[in-house]
This record gives sequence, structure tokens and C-alpha cells, in this order.
Amino acid sequence: MPSQVQTAPSLVAAKAIFKQRGGVLRTSQALRSGIHPATLYALREQGEVVALSRGLYRLAQLPPLDHPDLVTVALRVPKGVFCLISALAFHELTTQIPHEVYLAIARNAQPPRLDHPPTRVFRFSQAAFGAGIERHRMSGTWVHIYSAEKTLADCFKYRNKIGMEAVLEALRTYKERGKPKVNELLRYAQACRVERVMRPYLEAIL
Repeated sequence: MPSQVQTAPSLVAAKAIFKQRGGVLRTSQALRSGIHPATLYALREQGEVVALSRGLYRLAQLPPLDHPDLVTVALRVPKGVFCLISALAFHELTTQIPHEVYLAIARNAQPPRLDHPPTRVFRFSQAAFGAGIERHRMSGTWVHIYSAEKTLADCFKYRNKIGMEAVLEALRTYKERGKPKVNELLRYAQACRVERVMRPYLEAIL
């Protein structure tokens, strides 16, 4: 077995490389860093690293991940942006529990190949994709997610995909927090081309 032929020094050195890189490495990164495939296999077999997704490993000794599904997808698709139900859940604007990760990518981007966690991909136009992106640090990883205002505009655009009930719940919850940013909501509604649809609801609820 590969785990039986690895020496303790080689395993210690491999773990040190993981630590230097923040504790998470893709298989390709591990190999380029000098970790032999058999050593990586041995680390996994001995429980020293755990597979977050296919070809993505993390030191087992690290603290549990915050938002593990989001962090895992962010590591695999660093140019993606979390959107719709995933963003609503992050901003605490929905009572729904996402059973998939909702991820936006640029219209001309290659679709990600993810075996875990379940991910639902949406292609956004250039204007809609680049608007309203926030960066948040989760478990040492930078995660891109749309702001609450941009997410609401996106939800109106994809209301047939996520259900109007979820959209209205999010808008009411947003209003109950106080100080709604109406100008931002309208700006993102224009970027998503849903201003005509969205404005009557804003006037009625906000």
C-alpha cells in the first residue's frame, strides 16, 4: 500500500507544505509543491487530510470550516460569485435552507465541474455579473458573494427559477431591518433589466 512505504519525514514535510499554503491544496498544487502522489494518498489514508471535493484536500487538524459548502466551491471556482438563494441565506434574508449552492459565472466562462457539493450554476451577462460583488473572508478563503441589494434584483430576474414567494419574503425581511437602500436596489434592477418588474413591489413594500 502507498501509505506503508512513506517515511515519517516525507509525511511531515508534506504536512508542512499544506500549512504553508493555508492548509488547503488541490492535487495539482500539491504535486507542483513537491508532494509525491503516494505521499498525498498516505496523508488521506491516515486521516491527516480530508477531501473537500474531488482533487481538493484540507488538513484535518484545522478548525471546522465556516459555511463549508461555500468555501469548498470558492476554492474550486475562485471567479464564481454566490447568488440567489445562497446569497439570501448568507445575508439572512430567507428562511429557506439551500440544498444546492447557487453560483453565478460570467456568460463566456467554462462551466465548473463539481462532484460535491451540489451546485446550480447561472450564467450572468457581463453587466449583471460584475455588479454588486462583496468579498468576505471565510475560514481563510476569500469568498465572492453579491450584496443584499444586488441579490434582491437577481431574485426578481430569476423569480421563475426560485419562486416568487421566496423573492417577496426576502424583500419584506430586507425592509424590516430598516434603512432600505432604494437607490441601490433600483440601480441593480436596471443592471439586471428588471426595473419595470421590480419597481411596483418596491413602492408597495418599501
